[in-house]
Amino acid sequence: MHSQRSEPFLQLSHVNVARGENVVLHDVNLSVNAGEHIAILGPNGCGKSTLIKTITCECYPIVQPETEVSIFGRSRWDLTELKKRLGVVSTELPGKQTLTTTGRDAVLTGFFSSSTLWPNLTVTNEMLTRADEVLALIDAEPFRDKLVGHMSAGQQRRIMIGRALVASSQMLLLDEPSNALDIAAQQELRSLMRRLAQQGTGILLITHHVSDIIPEIDRILMMKDGRIIADGPKSKLLTAPALSDLFRTEVHLTEKDGFHHAW
Repeated sequence: MHSQRSEPFLQLSHVNVARGENVVLHDVNLSVNAGEHIAILGPNGCGKSTLIKTITCECYPIVQPETEVSIFGRSRWDLTELKKRLGVVSTELPGKQTLTTTGRDAVLTGFFSSSTLWPNLTVTNEMLTRADEVLALIDAEPFRDKLVGHMSAGQQRRIMIGRALVASSQMLLLDEPSNALDIAAQQELRSLMRRLAQQGTGILLITHHVSDIIPEIDRILMMKDGRIIADGPKSKLLTAPALSDLFRTEVHLTEKDGFHHAW
């Protein structure tokens, strides 16, 4: 496990990204090792989603001599191949085709980066075994044969995490995972994230909800106006003054059992 943690997952050097006419990421420098547990915090519109799309190769940086993007040690990736090593759980709930797919089949689609198990896709016995392992891991065996469209938002999010994990459990990138979840589902999600982190899955959590930051996350990145303005240990950055500055409003902070709550 220790050697896996030291393997570089992500290296961004002097990265600038434009969306349309506007430059939305400015001189981003970031190094992340596989197995790290990190939260990226920032207000809406700070560039978090563009940073995710840069990490998943959906957005490309402005070409400059000093710019470097390396993911798992490589600068170029086939997107389908990358998705097998980097599990991404977006903030959106499942699409139309996925809603008519069972929980187990939805997890299996992670092998193919598809919305459902189309007839041309070949599912091997090894894939079926792995899908069942993942359903057990995410505590979703009761939803194995249930249609995704008949699940609660919390159950759907759990299945989407399973889908992201099935082909690889090296790094999990979670984009605002507690959106649209009620309080009980949020608590279940945090318990699941804790279990995955404790088992060695790397977690990159993008959020503006401080209460989503599980105790196992020990490094915080703060983003504002398309820039990383702070990168350091949670003990130093998760403070009321730092959060007040980040969100441009007075923030109060309490801590209980390793979780922080802001208001």
